Amino acid sequence: MVTATRSAAHVDRVDVGAYTIPTDKPEQDGTLDWDSTTIVVVEVHAGGETGLGWTYGPSAVAALISDKLASTIEGCSAFDVQSAWASMTGALRQAGQVGIGAMAISAVDIALWDLKARLAGLPLCALLGRYHEGVPVYGSGGFTSYSNDELQEQLAGWVERGIPRVKMKVGRGGDVARVRAAREAIGYEPELFVDANGAYTPRQAIAIAEAFAEQGVSWFEEPVSSDDLAGLRQVRERAPGGMEVAAGEYGWDVFYFDRMIGSVDVLQADVTRCCGITGLLRVDALCKARCLPFSGHCAPGIHAHACAAMETVVHLEYFHDHVRIEHALFDGALTPRDGVLYPDLERPGLGLEFKRRDTERYA
Repeated sequence: MVTATRSAAHVDRVDVGAYTIPTDKPEQDGTLDWDSTTIVVVEVHAGGETGLGWTYGPSAVAALISDKLASTIEGCSAFDVQSAWASMTGALRQAGQVGIGAMAISAVDIALWDLKARLAGLPLCALLGRYHEGVPVYGSGGFTSYSNDELQEQLAGWVERGIPRVKMKVGRGGDVARVRAAREAIGYEPELFVDANGAYTPRQAIAIAEAFAEQGVSWFEEPVSSDDLAGLRQVRERAPGGMEVAAGEYGWDVFYFDRMIGSVDVLQADVTRCCGITGLLRVDALCKARCLPFSGHCAPGIHAHACAAMETVVHLEYFHDHVRIEHALFDGALTPRDGVLYPDLERPGLGLEFKRRDTERYA
């Protein structure tokens, strides 16, 4: 129950920190190599509660939040999240509303929604209004830096834990053999997805899609760069039947996603990049209007609640790196049951608590 005092709560402080967590082994996809991931964590305080939000990006995001956004929302009503969101986008008009600007807005917006739900004493999915009790997930990793044995062990492990769909990275050569090894490891029943992270040209992607189809690949993510809308459309039109082309994880605003209509079968978005939960719900409306399915990209601790409130969602990415980080940094991190991630209805907000003492060594 929301007391009169809580309903009048105004944001009195914003804390932000950046933490870099090493990967468990060097990782690589079709176009990038990395050995660590940086998470920028935001805490927004009001009415005796603390809202938690985050994004995955450089520490410059934290500096932008401190310099531009904290003062913008301090004093705002903790219940007027969309008004605060509009103020933040306005504050970045000159600094840039996309890229790290959108990441900064995302982290603060998520924290504001979490704060509002905590003040209301509700799990965030209930505050937003659920369409779904839980959200199906797919296990995601299968990095191109993995040996075939490591690839098979990871993907088969997810299937053994009840996740009926898995995704692997492609785009560094030997892809057909790696996909064949993956199929051998998981068996015929589970769905097999591939993600090229824009590594191919349209001609290369069309050619290799046929070989992937022979192994039952049903999802081809970013076969070419997401910026190449004509190339995406070309791959989509010529991909084998039963194979969906997906992209959108690098989208910053609703205008970006609107431009992708017609180039993909499934639209993706990342709540930590697309200007937060406020921005994500706009993508849901766009997908509904254009009869497109939606898939959540990474950050399962946030997407579990946000996607449960999205009518068009079909699944979300249970990404190896982010799962490790969220379980290390947050008490209450979720684990799928029978391939579905269910929001915790016994805890308010996102249901997570920041394990500050365990986290300081990564600051």
